[in-house]
Amino acid sequence: MIKQILGKLPRKPSSKSSACEPPADGIISGIGRSASGRKNSFVGVSSAPAAPSPAGTSNGAVGATAAASYEALPSFRDVSTSEKPGLFLRKLGMCCVVFDFSDPSKNAREKEIKRQMLLELVDYMSTVTSKFNEAAMQEATKMVAANIFRTFSTSTGSDGQRVGEGFEAEEEEPAMEPAWPHLQIVYEFFLRFIASPETDAKIAKRYVDHSFILRLLDLFDSEDPREREYLKTILHRVYGKFMVHRPFIRKATNNIFFRFIFETEKHNGIAELLEILGSIINGFALPLKEEHKLFLVRALIPLHKPKCLALYHQQLSYCITQFVEKDNKLADTVIRGLLKYWPLTNSSKEVMFLGELEEVLEATQEPEFQRCMVPLFRRIARCFNSSHFQVLASI
Repeated sequence: MIKQILGKLPRKPSSKSSACEPPADGIISGIGRSASGRKNSFVGVSSAPAAPSPAGTSNGAVGATAAASYEALPSFRDVSTSEKPGLFLRKLGMCCVVFDFSDPSKNAREKEIKRQMLLELVDYMSTVTSKFNEAAMQEATKMVAANIFRTFSTSTGSDGQRVGEGFEAEEEEPAMEPAWPHLQIVYEFFLRFIASPETDAKIAKRYVDHSFILRLLDLFDSEDPREREYLKTILHRVYGKFMVHRPFIRKATNNIFFRFIFETEKHNGIAELLEILGSIINGFALPLKEEHKLFLVRALIPLHKPKCLALYHQQLSYCITQFVEKDNKLADTVIRGLLKYWPLTNSSKEVMFLGELEEVLEATQEPEFQRCMVPLFRRIARCFNSSHFQVLASI
């Protein structure tokens, strides 16, 4: 099965967002696809140092000297069991070299060598049975960081606005990551590293730390939907695996929302972040903590304000409804929040508000409804005077 999965990984980047989606188990319900039946285990490697990376390499275009010295390492099948841990570290070190994918013909041989090594690393993770030690965890996270962490360039449309701003963004063609043939395998490797029960969270948290998580969250602004899909699955795995990091992840996500709402109104990954939060909210214990209620009031409800609401409204509406179903007393707060941000001149946005309001009212009890029914009926009365047929049809 693993060979069939690995054999389907594309050699060239696809132009469709559905080219490949990441597998995921349901640690937090509702996100990703099932990968049941997969054998995830890691090797306890020796403390032998990894072979140094070729000279002149960095997280960017590789130099000519490094490319010339970039040669394939033996396959895991061709070495003894005792040699495999050391070879594992050497392959991780080799895969820290990052090539320039802006020119497909540049370093083509070296790129293919690296791609094959990445595939071997993923396959190797499914064949070993003992745990990683600290040295292996450090090298694994170092390799992942070297490949996936990067700065995005701002994409602009014909009008000079960045892709993702306003409703017109839905019709823009996303910028697909040219390095995806390598990135996808790195993400798959990291997904298995996080998901495996053989990975000790107490040790791994030293490397998957706050700094690492912040940089991981920054990647959600990628325009490539395939990358955001993998990130969504991986972040929800991290949240499930590292309990010590959960408050920090929630706080960092809040900060992304605040910046999006009150400063930029530009971000490609709001829908994916909300999808993760929908599952997190579903797992909140009762009674709800004050921190969670403040998150609803200060972040989720104001997310109705941006013009590009249509890009993430479905996920936002789910999160809002989850809160009301958890605590019926929040219905009044939610309804008044919707009324506060109710669109005055945007009929299509008003239709979305009416649909969300209907879902909230279904979970609302009579005492909470009585508190907000006067301003609510006033708003609905104004909707009856709307000249837009979709608004009238939604009432």
